[in-house]
Amino acid sequence: MDKLQAMTTFMRIVEAQSFSKAAETLSLPRSSVTTMIKNLEHELGAALLRRSTRTLSLTDAGERYYTSCRAILAEIARVESELSADAATPRGRVRADMPGVIGRAMVLPRLREFEQRFPGIELALGLSDRPADLIYDGIDCVIRTGALADSSLIARRLGELSWITCASPRYLKEYGEPDSVSALNDHRAINYISNATGRPLDWRFHVQGEDLTKTMPSRFSVNETEAYLQCGLEGLGLIQLSEFVALPYLKSGRLKEVLASARSSAVPVSIVYPHGRNASGATRTFVDWIAELFEQSDFKRGL
Repeated sequence: MDKLQAMTTFMRIVEAQSFSKAAETLSLPRSSVTTMIKNLEHELGAALLRRSTRTLSLTDAGERYYTSCRAILAEIARVESELSADAATPRGRVRADMPGVIGRAMVLPRLREFEQRFPGIELALGLSDRPADLIYDGIDCVIRTGALADSSLIARRLGELSWITCASPRYLKEYGEPDSVSALNDHRAINYISNATGRPLDWRFHVQGEDLTKTMPSRFSVNETEAYLQCGLEGLGLIQLSEFVALPYLKSGRLKEVLASARSSAVPVSIVYPHGRNASGATRTFVDWIAELFEQSDFKRGL
């Protein structure tokens, strides 16, 4: 038995709370994962997991073994990271997740450059507005916007995003331009549905030194940024999105900002990763490269 592989598999099962999910993130058949844990328990002479059709929990022996595995694998990762740092070319596989709009606008156009600079790193990129669970999904790092509630994550600040309210000339010609937040009651809005909650996001404004939110009624709602933008371009209603996304359309005249004096406060953009994986040389290299991209972009100016 490959003891290190068995220990890694056991930890992934505990963290994911699922044999199937652990097998998926490890790119192994579920049957292999099940057999590996059975063999490990047989070799140790102790049951590590309590399994039923709906729940998965650790036995007392499992809790002790999990604590030991975490310490052992963390030490191995630390040593390997130090060796990797000494190498001329970092190597490894990095799984990263980020909002689709950031990935398409900033990261994908620069992948050829990344490949040329770091040929030993394999990237698996997830572009989605769905918030990813780093531990459960087996992701090494993720770009997130807004305040970070999870203090167990290591975070590196990249910049800020400003959110603006805008509409197409077609909409403004038909419905006019709102001159205050209260005037929005007489306008049509497109709502953005949060992938985390399944509910429309409140609209955000900053008026007379105070941040405020407003619930907007809407006949149309979507849960993807490109679709949301398209609804605005079609003149179906007002939209509120990041200036980074809107900027090309503002320059071309296909969108116009409204209520600029009530623009909401900028929100932070960060790249985060779990403590357990912060020793990966390949992950650290990718994080540094992402920070370079943001440093060169308009995000530093709050776009």
